[in-house]
Amino acid sequence: MGLANESSLMDFILLGFSDHPHLEAVLFVFVLFFYLLTLVGNFTIIIISYLDPPLHTPMYFFLINLSLLDICFTTSLAPQTLVNLRRPKKTITYGGCVAQLYISLALGSTECILLAVMALDRYVAVCKPLHYVVIMNPRLCQQLASISWLSGLANSLIHATFTLQLPLCGNHRLDHFICEVPALLKLACVDTTVNELVLFVVSVLFVVIPPALISISYGFITQAVLRIKSVEARHKAFSTCSSHLTVVIIFYGTIIYMYLQPSDSYAQDQGKFISLFYTMVTPTLNPIIYTLRNKDMKEALRKLLSGKL
Repeated sequence: MGLANESSLMDFILLGFSDHPHLEAVLFVFVLFFYLLTLVGNFTIIIISYLDPPLHTPMYFFLINLSLLDICFTTSLAPQTLVNLRRPKKTITYGGCVAQLYISLALGSTECILLAVMALDRYVAVCKPLHYVVIMNPRLCQQLASISWLSGLANSLIHATFTLQLPLCGNHRLDHFICEVPALLKLACVDTTVNELVLFVVSVLFVVIPPALISISYGFITQAVLRIKSVEARHKAFSTCSSHLTVVIIFYGTIIYMYLQPSDSYAQDQGKFISLFYTMVTPTLNPIIYTLRNKDMKEALRKLLSGKL
């Protein structure tokens, strides 16, 4: 019997941080603070990018997609985490766990591809400035965004479904605060070598190849920027690219640490706190980084606050 058949009427017990009860109140405030900050920051980016005509460019089109992704991703995880941090019975229904797994996996995978697409946009803007408007036309931007979303959805449908077929033999104590593939694999009562191989292959496709392509594109970008004679133009190029690169390093760094280290070296408590960082903190950092390091966004924010937008 698969996981779905034997577990459809049973809840999962999310052990989460229950072995650190003294931290739960602090973690509740931590998660709530960053969740609200994520909502406010990313909604602000979406509103500013929509209202300010100078920001109607491919870069901000993709940034709107990233902000929408972060809002949906955090919302798929934070409310349940907050509820379980404040109640003694830390459970999630089977249906809730399945929904959380599919949604968070789809959105996380989408962001992996979208960040690579944003690197392509920066490459064209810096290395092919005279052809930028022609190359990054609205139709291509929409196609690239669609590919990002659809690839994330496809990965979720395949990967999550494959994981949910594993028999649990009555194991429903999930040693995590969210329903995540590595934690679910540990519940299975059969050999999971094939599933772990699939996890590794998927991780390479979504977590290794995109940052490798991003690194190559930024190699070309760096060469192009160093050839710019204008100090002001060089500074602007470095500023916009460094914002994206900072987000890339933070996002991929935590994901690679979680998914590509050998399972026998995986410290469960450490893994939970790393998961907490990339699910709750990283979506908050995106708007902060883009607004603080981006002159155009800061100017648009000033106009919004002064009522000029």
